[in-house]
Amino acid sequence: MNYDLNQATSPKAEKNATYKALRKLLALIDDERRTLLMAFGAIIVNSGLTLVGPVVIGRTIDTYIQTKQFDGVVRNAGFLLVIYVIAFGTNYLQTRLMGGVGQRTLFKLRNAVFNKLQELPVAFFNQNKAGDLISRINNDTDKLNQFFSQSLMQFVGSIFIMTGAGLFLLFIDLPLGAAALSPTLLLLLFTNLTAAWVKRKNAVNLKSVGNLSAEIQESLDNFKVVVAFNRRDYFRKRFDEANQQNYQTSIGAGLANNVFLPVYGMAANIGQLIVLTFGIYLISTGNFTVGLLISFFSYVTNVYNPLRQLATLWSNFQVALAGWDRISHLLAMQTNLQTISNPVTLPTDSLLTFQHVSFSYPNGQEVLHNINFDLKRGKTYALVGPTGGGKTTTASLIARLYDPTVGTVLLDGKDIRAYTAGERSRKIGFILQEPFLFTGTVRENILYGNEAYQNQSNEQLAAAIRRANLDRLLERFDEGLDTKVQASSDAISLGQKQLIAFMRAVLRNPELLILDEATANIDTVTEQLLDEILQNLPETTTRIIIAHRLNTIETADEIFFINAGEVTQAGSFTDAVDRLLHGKRVS
Repeated sequence: MNYDLNQATSPKAEKNATYKALRKLLALIDDERRTLLMAFGAIIVNSGLTLVGPVVIGRTIDTYIQTKQFDGVVRNAGFLLVIYVIAFGTNYLQTRLMGGVGQRTLFKLRNAVFNKLQELPVAFFNQNKAGDLISRINNDTDKLNQFFSQSLMQFVGSIFIMTGAGLFLLFIDLPLGAAALSPTLLLLLFTNLTAAWVKRKNAVNLKSVGNLSAEIQESLDNFKVVVAFNRRDYFRKRFDEANQQNYQTSIGAGLANNVFLPVYGMAANIGQLIVLTFGIYLISTGNFTVGLLISFFSYVTNVYNPLRQLATLWSNFQVALAGWDRISHLLAMQTNLQTISNPVTLPTDSLLTFQHVSFSYPNGQEVLHNINFDLKRGKTYALVGPTGGGKTTTASLIARLYDPTVGTVLLDGKDIRAYTAGERSRKIGFILQEPFLFTGTVRENILYGNEAYQNQSNEQLAAAIRRANLDRLLERFDEGLDTKVQASSDAISLGQKQLIAFMRAVLRNPELLILDEATANIDTVTEQLLDEILQNLPETTTRIIIAHRLNTIETADEIFFINAGEVTQAGSFTDAVDRLLHGKRVS
């Protein structure tokens, strides 16, 4: 399955995806319906009050100012003050309501994205850069928050005011109103023609922001290597390229987002010029009054000023829509590691069986070819072979980080796909060459994913560690279980990190324990200690050791030689060493 989030799609598929994304977005804010209705009501009141003002002003001029009835002017001025105060209150109310909607939507959306990432398989992360995923969680979701909290109700309010003002213009004088509104038809055509282009420019810009974030994240993660090899110039060049690309796409997006303003401004000027010319003519013929002309000008302003706002808001909408497309694409991803139901359980004395297993990575060549082998309970197996031969891939299939392209992996005689993630992790332990730790304490890292000891005190946990013969490993940490761990720091060595990962795996008491170069960064004395711990595991525990050090496989009950995607029994330890040194394949 292809998990590339940046894979190109056809225009038709993109359009269908946009409609689906919008429906999902509406579903996301469905529980905000009451708040949205309240904000919507506040907008209607605010818009209605705004539209009353020009009528009152025009009537005041024609009825009271021209006849010098200043008491009427004062009354209408007081009436306008009340209107504007109420309008201010409704505007504040809808701003506060929508600010809450935006923040709650942002909170839910980031949770949804992060939870989706937890569901996706390792293959997804192999095909997408961490920096781009971070950008989707932080930057793209914030674009939606800005739209909901700042732009949505302004968008709705502008449409209400613009529509209401247009109706007032047509009601006051149909020919003059139609002439004043005629430039809006050109604006509608222009907006319709440019909307897709604006969205496309913003989508490209958001993608370049993700690439820039990915480049920064990669450079920081590998900074020690950069310094060691004195290749700051290499990463500086890569950053400059990503930054230059982001600069160019930002210019394109800025141009697209601002193209509406001058066009809408020109349309407003044309509309006002039409009203001024036509209105003066009507006054000269006695068919119009000065008060009506001023009211007319106010309504024309209430048509074209919201249009100017809509120009900016429409750009914001396109930015939000481009961000939502990137987010919804991620949310639409589904894991290919599905749990199957009602599997057939075969009677067997093997803990693990590979039946005609072949595997290839997405868009890659086949890595493993028609593999068949059995692992008996309680034995120690070694997987040896040249780099790139398929050892780690085989271990990844055993731990179900991937599913075979062809064939079946059986665990206790049952298809491994039938086990839930929780059941599988309890049965299978995996210690990597470069273990990942979380910022916290040694205790928190040891107990990660281990519910059996979560509620125990340090004293109870220490007793469990002694029973598992892990206490000598814990002694390597100055503050024991309370030793601080910084995931991205060198405060503890790589060897100590491996000890934590070792304790984490062994304490779970798995039926199958995989050690993928788990002693590569550990000194000989500690390696002997780990070997003693492995030997003291329950007799039923099956061990799989992947190693390049020959001494680590010397005590294995059986050795498999993996090369060029084929797995064969290597025979004796001497035979395995010979094959490993000379890269021979078994016929």
